[in-house]
Amino acid sequence: ERLDLLTKMGTVVQYVVLRSDLITRLKWPLGAVIAQACHACTACLHAFRDDPYTQEYLTAIDTMHKIVLEIGDEASIEALSKTLTENNVDHKLWMEQPEEIPTCIATKPCPKDTIQKYFKKLKLFKGM
Repeated sequence: ERLDLLTKMGTVVQYVVLRSDLITRLKWPLGAVIAQACHACTACLHAFRDDPYTQEYLTAIDTMHKIVLEIGDEASIEALSKTLTENNVDHKLWMEQPEEIPTCIATKPCPKDTIQKYFKKLKLFKGM
């Protein structure tokens, strides 16, 4: 039954989008930036824990698919979050506290072919 659902869904992925300027302009340590992605992913999976795609994603724990991308700056990540919200793409925009700085977006696990269009213009995260 579970295999039938996975076959119908196609590849289920979680997109993770980090601001590259945290490293290049703001000089954050790489570990701090990686922590932002971890926070966003954890919060997103928790927030959508009852969703069937999330449940299937977590059931296949050894074969999870994540696509980690970079985006230029605060305005760009906020614009992407707004676009995702307007198009009913469930996600978490992680805000670093206490500064309230938007640092990362993690999407709810979804079939790749249903949400990849929102991320086509972004490049894989390079880190440095």
